[in-house]
Amino acid sequence: MQNIKQYIADNKQRFLDELFELLKFPSVSADPKYKADVLSTAAYVAAKLTEAGAEHVEVCATAGYPIVFGEKIIDPALPTVLVYGHYDVQPPDPLELWETPPFEPVIRDGKIFARGACDDKGQFYMHVKAFELMIETGTLPCNIKFMIEGEEEVGSNNLGIFVGAEKERLKADVVLISDTAMISLEHPSLETGLRGLTYLEVEVTGPDRDLHSGVYGGAVANPATILAKMIASLHDDQNRITIPGFYDDVDDLSAAERDALNQAPYDEDAYKADLGVNALWGEEGYTTIERTGTRPTLEVNGIWSGYIGEGAKTVLPSKANAKISMRLVPHQQSGKIFELFKTHFEKIAPPYVKVKITPHHGGEPVVTPTDSIAFRAAEKAVEEAFGKKPIPTRGGGSIPIVSLFEQELGIKTVLMGFGLDSDNLHSPNEKFDVANFYKGIETIPLFHKYYAALMKAN
Repeated sequence: MQNIKQYIADNKQRFLDELFELLKFPSVSADPKYKADVLSTAAYVAAKLTEAGAEHVEVCATAGYPIVFGEKIIDPALPTVLVYGHYDVQPPDPLELWETPPFEPVIRDGKIFARGACDDKGQFYMHVKAFELMIETGTLPCNIKFMIEGEEEVGSNNLGIFVGAEKERLKADVVLISDTAMISLEHPSLETGLRGLTYLEVEVTGPDRDLHSGVYGGAVANPATILAKMIASLHDDQNRITIPGFYDDVDDLSAAERDALNQAPYDEDAYKADLGVNALWGEEGYTTIERTGTRPTLEVNGIWSGYIGEGAKTVLPSKANAKISMRLVPHQQSGKIFELFKTHFEKIAPPYVKVKITPHHGGEPVVTPTDSIAFRAAEKAVEEAFGKKPIPTRGGGSIPIVSLFEQELGIKTVLMGFGLDSDNLHSPNEKFDVANFYKGIETIPLFHKYYAALMKAN
């Protein structure tokens, strides 16, 4: 531990400077105008992996954005850890809500503010620096492979193809991911599950063109109004999702499981204050912790129609659109949920509009084993670094590739995140605590140490 802390102390400013350079790249995978920047980010990641001591570093082309691969095999007989992360980021919009420009990282109150600071540049870069630390101090106890992709924020459409074609190169004993959150530095935690995702877009069309709202209003159905009514009907008065069959594959947790989950520290007043809301909303009969980690949801991610520019334009719009995501829990399947949604939404559409539903991407829910060697190694690493045993939690977000790794590579994943739920992921003013960044670099080498030792003893 002393070697780890000393190396971090000696290099902490350089670590931060390098992360800032990484954060300056506007690697927005969802918007083609950033294509050159995304490719430049991949090249930067490859260069930093090489500098840290990785071998066979390659920017691997895909049909979309490239995957950066690198490895260090010190002994084929030793276990191998595959580190996954992503260098692409969410769009920064709405720009006017950022206190400082999203791709000009700054530190305020001990926190790094920039798009990608936590999701996932700051978190995957902890692994690069932890790897450098182990190489430079001669303490690397196992083999490491890195796979850092550039399409996670748009569904990882090409990752499955790459993984399927490169099984031998990606062969490992466990996957290690830091793209999740912990409760706090005072209450460290490890996520033991993630929700799945079905993401789609709906389009409701009325007349074949925008109409004058005075001339035609009252005679022609307004698609914006109809879409709003259709979306509103997707939840009942208990905030349960009304799609027939939606809950068929959902298993309720046992009373003991629910009790254990709710032992995690939670202050509802602080939660509301942080979000700027007066009251919380959700499925009746479940706590906030249960709703955000173990229950399925349906959310509108964006909705638009008609004239939204400056001033007034009195139109009855031709179309209305919405993007909708559904978070799924174990046993639900993203494809099945899409079909259930499609069937239901088409059925409830009144005859005076037409409906088009387009799937975007999805992923399956996962639960990671807590009795595995890898999870025990993560527990021991966190306990040594933080001075207390981590609390098991369920993550509300989705990382679709976790189930892909299990399916294609036959290996489980450890979710060892160092972000916070309050880090404004996917929102303006995304942040990552400097202390969490350094704590991650401190903890990761301990995971490798304990994982190698436990595998040897097994």
